[in-house]
Amino acid sequence: MRQVIVTPGGVEVADVEAPVPGPGEVLVRPVLAGICGSDVHAVRGRHPNIVLPYRPGHELAGVVEATGAGVTRLRAGQRVALEPFLPCWECKQCRAGRENLCERLGFFGCGHEQGAMADLCTVDQRRLHPVPDSLDWTQAAFIEPLGTPVHAARLAGGLAGRTVAILGAGTIGLLTLQVARHQGAARVVMTARSQRSRDRAAKFGPDAVVDATAADAVEQVRDRLGESADVVFDCVAEQSTMDQAIAIADKGGTIVVVGVPPEPVTVPLPLIQDSQLRLQGSATYLPEDLTEAIALLAAGAVTVSELATVRPLAEAAAAFADAATGEHVKVLLRP
Repeated sequence: MRQVIVTPGGVEVADVEAPVPGPGEVLVRPVLAGICGSDVHAVRGRHPNIVLPYRPGHELAGVVEATGAGVTRLRAGQRVALEPFLPCWECKQCRAGRENLCERLGFFGCGHEQGAMADLCTVDQRRLHPVPDSLDWTQAAFIEPLGTPVHAARLAGGLAGRTVAILGAGTIGLLTLQVARHQGAARVVMTARSQRSRDRAAKFGPDAVVDATAADAVEQVRDRLGESADVVFDCVAEQSTMDQAIAIADKGGTIVVVGVPPEPVTVPLPLIQDSQLRLQGSATYLPEDLTEAIALLAAGAVTVSELATVRPLAEAAAAFADAATGEHVKVLLRP
């Protein structure tokens, strides 16, 4: 079968042996596999947790091809979406129901021996969610990405009636905007670096979109919110956006770090203490977040059709190049 492999030399499609499902595993035929921002970082050698070479693809929507011994939750022909982190199920965090914080966490498509950018893959049945027939394949491919802002909003304490700033207008930023709107945020202001990204974000209904590179970006965001932000979602997670997030949330606000930081940043600890700021990390999601993501998509509360660009698996290198340009929101590969 074919499998996308990212090496120091670039992105290639290799011929590899097809996997066979073991006990408790499911053989899945991917229909769509998304290229995540973390994949773009990894190709550039800027992801803190991915070492090249690796087999990418953790955003998966597909069909069950066959099941291994002992599989009871799923059947051949069933549509599924992947919850890609691979917990040990035994450590303190797993026992507490926080599998996303597993002390021995693995991640499918991010250093795992398999990835979803392939003709076939095998997955533990506990990592798959049935996809209702009411969702088309594009919607199904967004279940995993949408779980991230759903989880982040939950960690923030909910967004109803609160003022919200979202830094970054990529896939996660635009999905976070729609989650905030659905939850009843009082006002939502976004920032983005390019005019193209700002124009695109404006179509999804924020109260304003601010140029993130403007010298007075912080002042503009606070002015359009009418006050400081109750919650700031940093979907970029670099030094410049963290500086802005802290200034926008000052005083008493919550900053949720949603993006994967490519490198360490510094924070003004005296200000965080004195202004009683809450700095909250958000790590992926939990099963209930993906369940909510499916419900939001099924209800039409979150729309994704305008966010997707699809290429065949054979064009993986070009698809990764597209994802890196910023001209596309979410690039999907179709095996």
